[in-house]
Amino acid sequence: FFFFLMIRRPPRSTQGVSSAASDVYKRQYQRRVHGILQKRMKEEGKKAKGEKKPNKDLNKEITRDYTLNLHKRLHKIQFKKRGKRAVNEILRFAKKQMWVKDVRMDTELNHFLWKNGIRHMPNKVRVRIAKKKNQDEDAKEPFFCLVQHVDVDDFSKLRTEKAKAQTNLQAQKTIIYLSLIHISEPTRPERISYAVFC
Repeated sequence: FFFFLMIRRPPRSTQGVSSAASDVYKRQYQRRVHGILQKRMKEEGKKAKGEKKPNKDLNKEITRDYTLNLHKRLHKIQFKKRGKRAVNEILRFAKKQMWVKDVRMDTELNHFLWKNGIRHMPNKVRVRIAKKKNQDEDAKEPFFCLVQHVDVDDFSKLRTEKAKAQTNLQAQKTIIYLSLIHISEPTRPERISYAVFC
């Protein structure tokens, strides 16, 4: 008799009294109803609660500067795999931030990563990621991403910043053109002198 009392069914909840088992069933039912309502809202085109907003920068050319902590990303990685892993982590970060599959790395950034060998990667690196339109007619992707190195002395107080539209570091270098000007001297018809202006 006492055995049946121990395993008897818990009492059902009423308006005045509620049991623990019935409360669990109520919560399960509420979760199911909530899930069904969310699915219906998505089907109708309404924004469900907790849904991410669409990215506005998908079809725009963007240029931003980021600071990447490679020391954290290369933790517990074998010495002989750190170089390749660092490059892959930078490319993966660029894909995630710019929503682009075609990612290209500048040679200066590659030299900066590999300057101390495959084992000793820099702890931090400042990169400039530029999203540009693909000018190739046969290109599969409309945009491509270029990752360049930004030389920085101190990484403190550096945040993600929008860079200028012109991201080509070679174009920022000053170019000196030399012009040769032919000057004829009427007083000395035998010789012709040239002056070089820089």
